[in-house]
Parts: sequence; structure tokens; C-alpha cells
Amino acid sequence: MAKKSRRTTLYSSKGKKLYAVRDKGGRFKDIQQYSRAHAMDMRRTSKDEAAEGARKKPARKSARKTAKKTARKSTRKTARKTVKKATRKSAKKSARKTTRKAAKKSARKTTRKVARKSTRKTAKKTARKTARKSTRKSGARRRTAKKA
Repeated sequence: MAKKSRRTTLYSSKGKKLYAVRDKGGRFKDIQQYSRAHAMDMRRTSKDEAAEGARKKPARKSARKTAKKTARKSTRKTARKTVKKATRKSAKKSARKTTRKAAKKSARKTTRKVARKSTRKTAKKTARKTARKSTRKSGARRRTAKKA
């Protein structure tokens, strides 16, 4: 059986913990970040663990885990759906409000314009009438003055 390669810990210049793997001669063969190497070690199962797992297969635990996962997924889905519905409703309400406001504003503007136009027209008419009356009166005065 070959000698197992040992890893020694070092620190990089930036302060990260490192694993240095040496070869049989003692020279550095590979240098890895501790965090990455440790994560890989945790993902792998050793031969002893695999053999032990084959002996004791906990079927109940795996069934429980799958049940829990499906329950979590379904609750997440329902939560997402309710959030989406709520956002849609609020968006619709806000859109309605903005359209109502815009409609009211435009209605106000048009009524103001119409009111201004009508007041201008009536003012012009009254001005014309008064001008006509004054010219008629002055013409009548002249006629009476000529006769006398």
C-alpha cells in the first residue's frame, strides 16, 4: 500500500488558510485553499463511510427527507403565487388610480377651456351691443341737432 500524501497548513500573503500537498520527496506537489479543499472533502464519502452506509440503510430518514423537501417546495410555490397575486392586484389598483386621476385632470382642463371661451364670447357680444347702442344714440342726437 502506498504512503498517503499528507497536507500541511500554510497561510497566504492575504491571510487565507492553505493546504500544501507534498510528494514522496517532500517537495510541494499542490497548494490548495483550505476552504475549497475542505468543501471537497466534505462532499466525498470515504470507503469506510460507504461500506457502513451499505450496511445500515436508513430508509425511513430518506423518506422523511423527501417528504420534507416536497412540503417545502409546495409551501414555497404557494407563497410565490400569493405574492405574485398581491403584486398584480396592487399594480392594477395603482393603474386604475392613475387613469382616474388623469381623466379627472383632463376633464377639469376641458371644462376650464370651455368656460373661458364662453365668457370671452359673452363679453365680446356685450361689448358689441353697447358699441351699437352708443353709435345709435349719437346718430339720433345729431339728427335732432340738425333739425333744430
